[in-house]
Amino acid sequence: MKYPNIRKCALAAMIGALAPAMYFPTDSYAQSTSATLRGQVTAGGTAAANAQVQVRNTATGLSRSVTADAGGSYFIPGLPPGTYEVTVLAGGQAGSRTVQLRIGQTATLDVPVAGEQAQASSDATTLESITVTGTRIEETKTSEVANYVSQKQIDALPQASRNFLAFADTVPGVQFITSANGTSQLRSGAQSSNAINVFIDGVGQKNYVLKGGVSGQDQSRGNPFPQSAIGEYKVITSNYKAEYDQISGAAVTAVTKSGTNEFHGDFFWDRTADGWRASTPTELANGEKVESVDEQYGVTFGGPIVKDLLHFFVAYENKSIVSPRDVIPGESYAIEDLPPELREQTGVFNAPFDSDLYFGKLSLIPGDEHLVELTFRKRLETDSQGAGNGPNVSSFASNTDNTETRVDLRYQFSGLNWLNDAHLTYEDATRIGLPAVNEFGRQYTIDRGERERLVVLRTGGSADYQDKGQEGYSFQNDLSYFGLEGHTFKTGIKYKQVKVRALEQINYNPQYYYSLEESLTIPTRVEFGATLPGGNPAIESDNKQYGIYFQDDWDVTDRLTLNLGVRYDYEETPAYTDFETPPDLVEALRNWANIQDTDYDIEDYISTGSNRDNFDGAFAPRFGFSYDISEDADESRVIFGGAGRSYDRNLFDYLQLEQARFGFVRYAYDFNSPIRPCDPATQTTCVNWDESFYDPAALAELAAANPNVGGEIDLLNNDLKVPYSDQFSLGIRDTWGDWNVSGTISHVESKDGVYYRLGNRFADGEFRDNGGTYGGQPWGQPIPGYGSLILLDNGVETRLNSVLLSAEKPYTEASGWGVTFAYTYSDSSENRQNAAATDEHYFFDYPTLEGQPFYPSIGIPKHRLVATGIYDLPWGITGSAKLVLATPNYLTATNCYDAPDNANCFFESVKPDTTFGQKQLDLALEKVFYTGTDFSFRIRGDVFNVTNARNYTSYETWKGDPGVYNEDYLTRNGDAILLPTRTFKLTFGMSW
Repeated sequence: MKYPNIRKCALAAMIGALAPAMYFPTDSYAQSTSATLRGQVTAGGTAAANAQVQVRNTATGLSRSVTADAGGSYFIPGLPPGTYEVTVLAGGQAGSRTVQLRIGQTATLDVPVAGEQAQASSDATTLESITVTGTRIEETKTSEVANYVSQKQIDALPQASRNFLAFADTVPGVQFITSANGTSQLRSGAQSSNAINVFIDGVGQKNYVLKGGVSGQDQSRGNPFPQSAIGEYKVITSNYKAEYDQISGAAVTAVTKSGTNEFHGDFFWDRTADGWRASTPTELANGEKVESVDEQYGVTFGGPIVKDLLHFFVAYENKSIVSPRDVIPGESYAIEDLPPELREQTGVFNAPFDSDLYFGKLSLIPGDEHLVELTFRKRLETDSQGAGNGPNVSSFASNTDNTETRVDLRYQFSGLNWLNDAHLTYEDATRIGLPAVNEFGRQYTIDRGERERLVVLRTGGSADYQDKGQEGYSFQNDLSYFGLEGHTFKTGIKYKQVKVRALEQINYNPQYYYSLEESLTIPTRVEFGATLPGGNPAIESDNKQYGIYFQDDWDVTDRLTLNLGVRYDYEETPAYTDFETPPDLVEALRNWANIQDTDYDIEDYISTGSNRDNFDGAFAPRFGFSYDISEDADESRVIFGGAGRSYDRNLFDYLQLEQARFGFVRYAYDFNSPIRPCDPATQTTCVNWDESFYDPAALAELAAANPNVGGEIDLLNNDLKVPYSDQFSLGIRDTWGDWNVSGTISHVESKDGVYYRLGNRFADGEFRDNGGTYGGQPWGQPIPGYGSLILLDNGVETRLNSVLLSAEKPYTEASGWGVTFAYTYSDSSENRQNAAATDEHYFFDYPTLEGQPFYPSIGIPKHRLVATGIYDLPWGITGSAKLVLATPNYLTATNCYDAPDNANCFFESVKPDTTFGQKQLDLALEKVFYTGTDFSFRIRGDVFNVTNARNYTSYETWKGDPGVYNEDYLTRNGDAILLPTRTFKLTFGMSW
């Protein structure tokens, strides 16, 4: 095992950072979730030196006490979000206030103890009007580009999925995207969902193996966490501080609910069905509505085990869905043009889903200096995926099981001028996908000139067979020191040992290809898989992750604050560094004449087991500033900005393919046919068709006779890097009465995303035989004795310039209303189309991404507005609304019309000529019935897509053959829409 010097230095620094936590009295809090309260105590208009300041959580009894310095200034970090009573004693006089602190904020509260009114420096109103819930202090003096989602918004705003991340799009720069099949993803800027990270109670929920950013969210209709257990959360789109790791997009940091000194419980049940929704365009065309049901229910309960000492909170949620799926032939092929036996397999069918979410939390407060929390979470879900809303018929589905268990033991300890927060965690997440039908699949295709086979319809059994996941333990410790006036020093370490694993047997069911233009009974090709003798398709890697950061929040003056930080991360991936390229393959590659004089050096991809190092360059400096330009230095108008670098990580699902290809080999054989002739005498992967090839034994004989022939080979670059983003921002925040407004200009560049490219070359070393894009790639030039060569490199880049505008009048019980506006302007581009929208990581059109043009990013609207409102109506009814308006997304189009021939077609980014790509108005009304006791019940109705807007998603993107324009280009070519249609949901609930 190799240990670079840089890693030794990092480990030594980690030990040094941990040492103070072991030997010094420390205060502990979650760096990314807890709040800090600071300010100045005055008595008679002058600073109250040595004043005693105590804060007490009115719900749990947690308290903290500090002594103000000679200037009357006090600083109390490590406060879980909630309502606090602030009590001040100075010169024999006393004063108290009640305030509400939010997740991760640094709030300023100046407290007079006699004859004056306390002012929240970021709030123009005085604290005279405090209600029992406390006055919410807004944080304006921060360099982060961020905003909050409150408990009131989570409870009141219209929402169908109960995925708490669905409210994140009320923050500019963020999209919560629900696809036509009901799966969802959270994205920020021009990067894919892989770039985000969600921190719950300070612990990252990163998916190390699969896509989606959050574990369990890759192609899932489920929720990552029970929404009823979420208190509130903060969304940081860029310029986050150094404590945030494994991220290059948006950071979401959420805090869970805790038990209080009173017993409280809640139950909800909501339901919608096909009778409560408008028909889809396909259902209207068919004259029949498909049965569908969406039902959710759950319960929470919490309270004291020992008052002021030990509390508990538990939550359970179930989600059951039966939703319609449209079978839509690919390549704009009309259903009526399909042969009758295929046409009858199209139409609409149902896809079931079921999920159970469990959460439990114990909170122990043995003293003012201590807080211990133990949380447990379990997720169990089953789903039918992969069929419908595309060319896959119902039999081509996969049955998917998604399970996750997480445990977090957290200990906070507070002392004079120090605070410390430690987490010991365990996680186990698994995703298993198996074919719904165990029979061979049939893929019906068309050909356009020399293009590859274009799939129109898939029937039979799917090719999917996967079992992937991660399991491990971690320790993280965050330490703060605030004993030096004007500075808050933070440092933290993280060590994680996690086993990542992947079992992938694609083409587990053989797939036969048929040309709709030739024959439905004689295939042109077969793709299948087989385990090599002695091969192991189950790939594992015992990874170790190390992280360390330093941060100084420096109040240079009472107006200027600088946030100076740097973090370093390092990860060991033995599956990458210790892999040895098999000797027979090495010999074949080194003797392969086609690549001896080409555009890459094959030695850069041959691993000896000792010539690879883990990436050790993940140094991430981060700088931010905020400057108060308000007349009275009350933080009501602040200029802020920053610059920083942030590193993500490479998904194991991409890295494991190098080994997996030697355990379970994917074979492809062409059958000699008139439309696609091949020569069995000269081409090792060409055979004459015979009915016996429908027998798996015959395919096994093909594989056994030539174990590697036709088998794809994937090799990784020996100097693989980690994706990162550089972020720059400049903005202004202002408070106008009850309104908080902000405007930010942001620039983000992401680089070193990984992609697979074709390593095959022609005999002269060239990638093209005729300079074209489709015709001419060297697919027919495999490694001698093997199949095609696929190489993994860094190279995917995105660029984003954006304007982020937000305005919020927070809801208060006193005013009875609240609204938010979030507008995003995006000028985004990418050098690999669909890099952001679908994380497309294969690129076979050119030899490399190097020097490729940047296209407008697919799936990112140029203009997007999200507006919400909450209003207290007469008779105790609460109304709420959410409006989403967005211009059309760019699509990937194929342009042969402007090419000299079909061998020189090219891609371009285009968008439909429509005003809106998405428009949706949701409304909700809720009535709570009080009984005069602690028991109440409520009835609520939500209407989604009130106007029944048709947000179509299917457009013709074939521009035409050379010189022959496709008259249907960029017109709607199907009835696929972004759901929902107009839908009513009924909710019943009880609280006690």
